[in-house]
Amino acid sequence: MEEKKIYYDKEKGCLLAPKSGWQRRKEAFRIRFMSAVSHLIMPPKEHPCNGDEQLPAKIGSYSKGLPHNPLGEVVPQAYDRYLEALKSGNPEDFESIPMGGKVKLANPQASYVYDLIGPDCHQLTLLKPPAFSSAWEAGEMAELYWQALTRDIPFQTYESDPLIQAAASELSGFSDFRGPKVNGKVTPETLFRSEFPGNLTGPYISQFLWKDIPYGAAAIPQKYSTTLAGSDHMTSYDEWLNIQNGSSPRDPIKDPVPRYIRNGRDLGEYVHYDFSFQCPLSACLILLSYGPDALDPHNPYHKSATQGGFITFGAAHILDMVTKAGRMALEAAWFQKFLVHRRLRPEEFGGRVHNHMNGTANYPIHSELLESQALSHVFSKYASYLLPMAYPEGCPTHPAYPAGHACIAGAGVTILKAFFNESFVIPDPVEASIDGLSLLPYSGTPLTAGGELNKLGVNMSLGRDTAGVHWRSDGIEGLKLGEAVAIGLLRDYISSFNENFSGFTLTKFDGKKVTIK
Repeated sequence: MEEKKIYYDKEKGCLLAPKSGWQRRKEAFRIRFMSAVSHLIMPPKEHPCNGDEQLPAKIGSYSKGLPHNPLGEVVPQAYDRYLEALKSGNPEDFESIPMGGKVKLANPQASYVYDLIGPDCHQLTLLKPPAFSSAWEAGEMAELYWQALTRDIPFQTYESDPLIQAAASELSGFSDFRGPKVNGKVTPETLFRSEFPGNLTGPYISQFLWKDIPYGAAAIPQKYSTTLAGSDHMTSYDEWLNIQNGSSPRDPIKDPVPRYIRNGRDLGEYVHYDFSFQCPLSACLILLSYGPDALDPHNPYHKSATQGGFITFGAAHILDMVTKAGRMALEAAWFQKFLVHRRLRPEEFGGRVHNHMNGTANYPIHSELLESQALSHVFSKYASYLLPMAYPEGCPTHPAYPAGHACIAGAGVTILKAFFNESFVIPDPVEASIDGLSLLPYSGTPLTAGGELNKLGVNMSLGRDTAGVHWRSDGIEGLKLGEAVAIGLLRDYISSFNENFSGFTLTKFDGKKVTIK
């Protein structure tokens, strides 16, 4: 057996460690080297796309901020320069992209970034998004029109509201609508939700968006600024076209009273102004406040008689991993957004629908959407076929697929499911009052940490849909991409711990259990 030495220095004191000096340095190198090798030996991934970029006039591709013709179609020379810059990766080429106004593209060079931990962002894959002319795309766009029409309806009244019932009924009839159903039908209870475990249990909003957030010696009530009912934007064609060209928008009409999230408009405003990892950070702080019982049963300090977790397997560790995973998820999202899919945003598609319905253009839009009640309702209310937007500026200046919010939420939620007990029952559950001014006790089916974390991820992703800036598939697939990022991150750290640890075990969004060891 190798003799362990104690190194002594009169000035520095005693060093007590099983490995030190060159031994420690070589072991650190070995861990890092083996991690790098494990990624190197993986074969390069293929990244299929849906072919929409081959459509005439780039009608199926994201181009907001570039110059457009009166139909809202991008100027070909500008889009070509944009593609040339993306292909070369040369920073100078990005400076020569023609822009239509003052609004700038959102950080396309982040698509090329390298990270030193976890899987390379170019090595994670996504499903192809729906094609422009598909029934799948038609169903997603119809859902977005309905979400815009129902923004101001409180979640508590969904079961009895006639507009909600009309939305559920119509979406049930779309041939390829992929939201959750009961016996093949969309219902008010499944509308605008997902099939992930826990998502159809209890209130629409996750407990982690209603419970007070412990923040050091303070507690932060989750009442948020929102906008007044009916504060919708980009419903006139001139306004829509100006925004596509990069013009600055008008100011929204703010509600002077902060409220708990009670409807789609409030949720849309939360995901309008939240910072990148705000939602998983808040959930982490809430879960930590529940004490050891909320921690994962595999935590190596659960059975220790002498130690507790802190730097590893405690608050400092979990908080660090939640925030770290969020940025890595954005790296994966930006690669897919700019270098693979370049999918158009719903507001851009709304312009295509408007011009097609007015007869000023002829686009290959699926008939199920063109003949929908949702479209008729929108025209009746706004005298246009544009998608009513919750934000005056519309969507951000980066492509749609996948949703950045969803990727961050998917990564953060996955980290939390790894460190906390998914079966832990949330104590004293609540739901917002119809006016959003108070929280009321919830007494239905018990709500577990795992289910409410899944629900939180879906709230973050489909909440952006409610505002009109993303598609359902952007959010659902974005959550899965964030999940893959987090699993890869956890896998790289497994060999770095000294504790006797059996590995991280968690339930993925698809309901499958996975152990990382």
